[in-house]
Amino acid sequence: MQHDAQGLVITVDSHREAAHAYDHAIDGYTRFRADTAARVNALLAANPEFGMAHVLKGYFAMAALNGALVPQAREALASARRHVARATHREQAHAEALAHWIEGDLEHAISTWEQILESHPRDLLAFRLHHGNSFAIGRPERMLSAAEHILPHWCADVPGYFAILACRAFAHEECGQYLAAEAAGRAALALEPGDLWATHAVTHVMEMQGRRSEGIAFLEGLEPHWDAANNLKHHLWWHRALFHLERREFDTVLDLYDRRFRDLSSPLVTAMPDLYNDVLNATSMLFRLELRGVPAGGRWTELADKAEARIGDCLATFTLPHWMMALTGAGRWDAAQRLLDAVRDAARNTRNGHGQILRDAAAPACEAVLAHRRGDHAAAVAAMRPALGLLQHLGGSHAQRDVLEQLFVDSAMRAGLDDDVRLVLERVAGRHPVPPERRIGYAEAARRVVH
Repeated sequence: MQHDAQGLVITVDSHREAAHAYDHAIDGYTRFRADTAARVNALLAANPEFGMAHVLKGYFAMAALNGALVPQAREALASARRHVARATHREQAHAEALAHWIEGDLEHAISTWEQILESHPRDLLAFRLHHGNSFAIGRPERMLSAAEHILPHWCADVPGYFAILACRAFAHEECGQYLAAEAAGRAALALEPGDLWATHAVTHVMEMQGRRSEGIAFLEGLEPHWDAANNLKHHLWWHRALFHLERREFDTVLDLYDRRFRDLSSPLVTAMPDLYNDVLNATSMLFRLELRGVPAGGRWTELADKAEARIGDCLATFTLPHWMMALTGAGRWDAAQRLLDAVRDAARNTRNGHGQILRDAAAPACEAVLAHRRGDHAAAVAAMRPALGLLQHLGGSHAQRDVLEQLFVDSAMRAGLDDDVRLVLERVAGRHPVPPERRIGYAEAARRVVH
């Protein structure tokens, strides 16, 4: 009988090397290592009858949020089910969670991971997947509940403890509990300075509290630890660009875009040029810059090429309005309309919660982006107004979704709809500790409606 690094039974052959390879793959996942996929492939090659190796392959295919990889996930699931038939109940439950995810039923997948954690609170894989997918449907309270539930079963002597603290930090931040978030994030970094998710959580706290110069210095100090990291380091550079954007250092923002988070020559971008989080970083930053009158130049073109190739893939709901930003930024109006039609079709033909999110949040957001770019600002406001309270279910963080509210306030101002300007200012003021008049996306609007 073999055990993983956290002491859980795994149904693998009697050689400790096999369990070691599994731990190596999980460790790569929790540390956001660029070679995680290679670690899983090595695990599969060494242990082709290990059910959890096939589950991992399926999980990581789904985590890319790319519809083209769903068949690969289905194939991995079929192999996993054959090999977990005589495995532990926990391993079988992982296969069922993968099945729910593949079918687009994230609620059931998340519930299955919760059931695993109820009996096995040291299942690091279940916890991280629960955390990431609860985030993907805008359920930060669920992220925090899971972190608080398992925390008493962990300590610094258990491998992966830093990752638990990092997730706890980000959950607290997204729930607006900034002191607890920063404390947990810094505790994680004390254990593992290269923990990108803890870095990410503390950076979010600084963004929400307007600690811009401190945030830049914080990220600069930790950057030497990111050499082996995956694309999440692009997102940290994006966060640094947000700090510079708030300081109106637009040339620095564009430099970070070209040399850091959208460097088209980098091995990470070359390997996965349309990875969803990289797309979010690039499109939302260009859109924010253009709202401030800073032209994007030809940078929209390569993003629009990738957006056009992904029309019809509605797996990543939050990416859809960002694909629309790329298409409209490049002036590809026919493709933009095809994207909107595809989102509406998917909403009509998808029966689970994913279809509801597409209908109630993604389609209105895409419609609003298209109308804004066409200069029909009253239509943009009308499209997004009913969806404002539902945007959280698209996924993404407060900082990421803020671009859509900036779009709304910009259109409301241009259309002369001061009541709608007040509406969005009240929303952002109620959530963000920094008042609107001190934030670049809202300062002009705040001056306009103050009497």
